[in-house]
Amino acid sequence: MATSARILVATAVPAERDAVARAFPGSAAEAEQVRLPGVCLTRAARGWDLLDAGVGPALAAASASAALTAARVTGTPYDLVVSTGIGGGFQPEAPIGSLVVADGITAADLGAETADGFLPVTELGFGTVTHIPPGSLVRAAARAIGAPAGTVLTVSTATGTAARAAELRARHPRALAEAMEGFGVAEAATAHGTPVLEIRAVSNPVGPRDRGAWRIGDALTALTEAFGKLAPVLESWTQHDDR
Repeated sequence: MATSARILVATAVPAERDAVARAFPGSAAEAEQVRLPGVCLTRAARGWDLLDAGVGPALAAASASAALTAARVTGTPYDLVVSTGIGGGFQPEAPIGSLVVADGITAADLGAETADGFLPVTELGFGTVTHIPPGSLVRAAARAIGAPAGTVLTVSTATGTAARAAELRARHPRALAEAMEGFGVAEAATAHGTPVLEIRAVSNPVGPRDRGAWRIGDALTALTEAFGKLAPVLESWTQHDDR
């Protein structure tokens, strides 16, 4: 899977990183480890760096920014950043074991609660709440892995009730999944002028918290299979495709 492109894949935890690494020749244990201030990269293949970005949008943003900065100052900037891992899926559109591709990466709980309901931070006059990945890249990735494209929500508190799931769907009717890092990674990528993509493998339904219903192993297997199909697509994509 040699490529001249440079791709940074950010996951929250090592199990997700290893699932991505298994899509490439060799194994995570055999891959080169590159230590940077505050972060560690796994060089899964030529041009492919896997980052343990940490859990939550703040740590994910800091870790991704550290990796992006290090690459830029050494004259080897990344061409694409991919936020990936497992997540919760909104039912029935994103069943357990399925994959989703984000055409919008949205911070679902960045804002203020008021007597009239939730206000996103943009309505308070600050920042942004959604990053839009390149359309041609979303379409190509979705075709390659046979996945739907829709909004992937980033939350700081994972949903654990039916009421919360219904509230999120009411505010974000195109939401397919929720996770905890995508928006943070997208913030870092955007600050560095680098395109970003988010892909999630569904391990559990969004709603009442039931650990017995989680299928983490199935989701990690789906992630490995996805990157086996995605690698040539991501390697060949360029920003010119969106012009």
